[in-house]
Amino acid sequence: FNDYVDFLYNLKVNSAKGTPDYAIAKLLLNSLYGKFGIDPMMETHAIINSSKSEYYNKKYIVTDIIDLKNGKELISFFNNQSDLDNHKLSIKNSSISIALAITAYARIHMSFLKQIAINSGLTIYYMDTDSTALSGTMPDKYVSSNKLGLLKLEHIFNEVVFLAPKVYAGRTDIYDYVKVKGSKLPISFEEIKSLLNKESKVTIQQEKWYKHIDKGFLKIKNEDYNLMLTDNKRKLIFDDNGIFIDTYPYILENGKIINK
Repeated sequence: FNDYVDFLYNLKVNSAKGTPDYAIAKLLLNSLYGKFGIDPMMETHAIINSSKSEYYNKKYIVTDIIDLKNGKELISFFNNQSDLDNHKLSIKNSSISIALAITAYARIHMSFLKQIAINSGLTIYYMDTDSTALSGTMPDKYVSSNKLGLLKLEHIFNEVVFLAPKVYAGRTDIYDYVKVKGSKLPISFEEIKSLLNKESKVTIQQEKWYKHIDKGFLKIKNEDYNLMLTDNKRKLIFDDNGIFIDTYPYILENGKIINK
């Protein structure tokens, strides 16, 4: 895929953000290895009369049934146990091993860059799949705006808040940058900063789409979206004033989480 990646990456680099060329190139690049990792199990889907439901349950391995409320059902099933045992592929180009290898090599590369940052005397404040936030700049040979495998300098912040994976905000002399996974509406830097206080939360309303297959339409509702610190993945650490300052990992012992 060298030529494929090089062509699309050059198209992305030479296209302005927000243009169709940029969006399409980015989507195709990001989707490449994910496409290899799609579920290889291929089910058959059919709309049947509800009266035949028992017949299908006896003859096939039914995995899902959606009652369409009109005397019919949408069912998903495998033709026989052999299909299930042999992991019948949904497409010819599915390859979990390729997707796993790409992910693993990406993590190895990020670990390499992490060690370079540490050896350069930099503090690592945050890391994600393909990015890192540091107390200074990396050596020049590891930074580029248009070369694959190197880091691109996106922002230089005067003040920054990191709350969780893909939830952070930074402030420069010119603009604020806020990243909140799952939120469709703008959130201010000050709102993100307020979440450093213990038990604080920010509530916004945003649209959520619900599909009604049996009636053939989508329903759009405004629902509350609560943004707050959680200890789902790591233990939260607060100072004496109740300000969030750090986290540490949970430790498993004999299958149970114990305190550090």
